[in-house]
Amino acid sequence: MKSGHSSRMPEESSPRKTPQNVLYQELPHIVNADGQYLFCRYWKPPAAPRGLVFVAHGAGEHCCRYDDLAQMLTDINFFVFAHDHVGHGQSEGDRMIVSDFHVYVRDSLQHIDLMKKDHPGLPVFLLGHSMGGAIAILTASERPNDFSGMVLISPLVVASPEAATPIKVFAAKVLNLVLPNLTLGSIDANVVSRNKKEVDSYTTDPLVYHGGLRVSFVVQLMNAIAKIERCLSKLTLPILVLHGIPDKLCDIKGSYLLMDTAPSQDKTLKVYDEAYHALHKELPEVTSSVFKEIKSWLGQKLPGSQEGHRP
Repeated sequence: MKSGHSSRMPEESSPRKTPQNVLYQELPHIVNADGQYLFCRYWKPPAAPRGLVFVAHGAGEHCCRYDDLAQMLTDINFFVFAHDHVGHGQSEGDRMIVSDFHVYVRDSLQHIDLMKKDHPGLPVFLLGHSMGGAIAILTASERPNDFSGMVLISPLVVASPEAATPIKVFAAKVLNLVLPNLTLGSIDANVVSRNKKEVDSYTTDPLVYHGGLRVSFVVQLMNAIAKIERCLSKLTLPILVLHGIPDKLCDIKGSYLLMDTAPSQDKTLKVYDEAYHALHKELPEVTSSVFKEIKSWLGQKLPGSQEGHRP
């Protein structure tokens, strides 16, 4: 018993707090393999859950921005869960810095394993947006038989042409050796959505990172893209991809590549002609279509489900 007690001493003598100065003991959280505290969010369905959905958020944002989407999925009795990645939102870690992109994947698998223990036998689905799409793809390819399906909203699969000419890629790698903390441009909120209300909400959200992207972070994104290219051919699980053609943050070419390359027998790409990057935060007609597609698709994947066949 003593050892158990002493291992908890550090937490008791110096309680850990979020970057916003809230005690972690007052918030749902997990502690990752590096001892960092990650803020978690859980959306419980009104009845016994019929499936689990893990949500991986995008770069610079946080999991509470998926509240509407998660609530909608609890309506069909999914238990939805998420956490703020290291260096994001209410989790520990230097803002928007990660030692290796795989940390995001490792932490996601840790959280998923915990939830599977609590809910044995339930089908598990991944849902990822933007960089979270890259995390979902790499998570699925690491455990090819663990997941019943994956939903990707504007996933990061290839580098955007403006950001990744060979010269720029080379320059970034050189800079990473010399000036890893040098900041490049920040994300332009106006390319996130055409919905002004959503752009304002993004811009004023104190939990969203509004600073410049560091060179070291951009290099980690490039490493992730290189890994994704190699593992697309391993994706055999059911996949639903939703993407807007004019997306300036994650090129739709990546979603076309995924559709062409993944050997999955059950894959669907839904394209939005004019929508921007955050389809779940777009103009109401786009967002309601996206919610409907996701709800219907996930509903159909549940064992013995009739959800998908409703008119």
